[in-house]
Amino acid sequence: QLIFRMHQMLIEELDADQIAAMPAEERRRVVEQSAETLLKRELPTVGGITRDQIVARVVDEVVGLGPIDALLRDPSISEVMVNAPDEVFFEREGILYLSDVRYRDQMHIMRVIERIIAPIGRRVAEASAMVDARLPDGSRVNVIVPPISPKSPTITIRKFRADKMTMDDLVKAGTATAEMVEFMKACVKLKLNILISGGTGTGKTTFLNALSLYIPESERIVTIEDPIEIKLQQPHVVSLAARPSNIDGKGEVSQRDLLRNSLRMRPDRIIIGEVRGSEAFDMLNAMNTGHEGSLSTVHANTPRDALARVENMVLMASLELPDKAIREQMASALDLLIQLHRGSDGVRRVVAITECTGMEGS
Repeated sequence: QLIFRMHQMLIEELDADQIAAMPAEERRRVVEQSAETLLKRELPTVGGITRDQIVARVVDEVVGLGPIDALLRDPSISEVMVNAPDEVFFEREGILYLSDVRYRDQMHIMRVIERIIAPIGRRVAEASAMVDARLPDGSRVNVIVPPISPKSPTITIRKFRADKMTMDDLVKAGTATAEMVEFMKACVKLKLNILISGGTGTGKTTFLNALSLYIPESERIVTIEDPIEIKLQQPHVVSLAARPSNIDGKGEVSQRDLLRNSLRMRPDRIIIGEVRGSEAFDMLNAMNTGHEGSLSTVHANTPRDALARVENMVLMASLELPDKAIREQMASALDLLIQLHRGSDGVRRVVAITECTGMEGS
């Protein structure tokens, strides 16, 4: 209640437009100073740590994402999920916990949602009750509001890791063994086409990032993603990002469009963040026409499922190709499948490194 009251007072005292125009750091500083002054005036008896906590909460309320800001600042937390005003979960080391963070009511959550999606020019309403957005730091946000989620507006944030994990880190974390890493490093250097497969949250993108460190610096790399998550250390990288259509239904650029365009950009390697549609056909084509050493990820639970999944995605391109032709193309394009799995202990592990050796029968 106190934070809510101070928030209201601050809004009355500060010029909202002027604050919105400031850079993030300065905005935070100005609001912090105003909150300090306000607290001294209204509650002179409060001091020390409590005072700092109150000021921090008020600042989060005015310029941040309210109560969940503290969770987002915690580097050990990878996902934050707001299911209802009194139901906020977070994931740490692959395990879910219920936090003690609370929103006042549904309107409070809605205000935070408005703040998340305002910068990308989107609005949530009955017509568009589901929105994907990004926070300034690159974290992915999914928002869904009533009537589609009748109980409460819902926010799911997949945090963006600024510190990229290397293969050494993954070996320490128990994801792979040193021998596996040695083998995969040779495969990347020898330009094998590698598909990383795994379920949701098994660390496919993290693994792809770590693996890409072994690409020689002399090569030109084109990355294709939706949204941008791959962070490559090489000097010669061109990043392309797909984009959804605007409010009028125009301006969409799909991963398939980007992949076709990338072939005209003289890439030594093409890295596709995740194949999830008809671009699978163009990816196999590229792998078969001299763009070896391509890397990508796919959602699947076993290496065999991954092949079936790619086949289904090629069919999405509706080119009426016979099954045999698609499979022959896959057999000659894909060299290696790396399967990731997240155990019940939260640890992500490489459970299979599978070679695709060719066709047998159909």
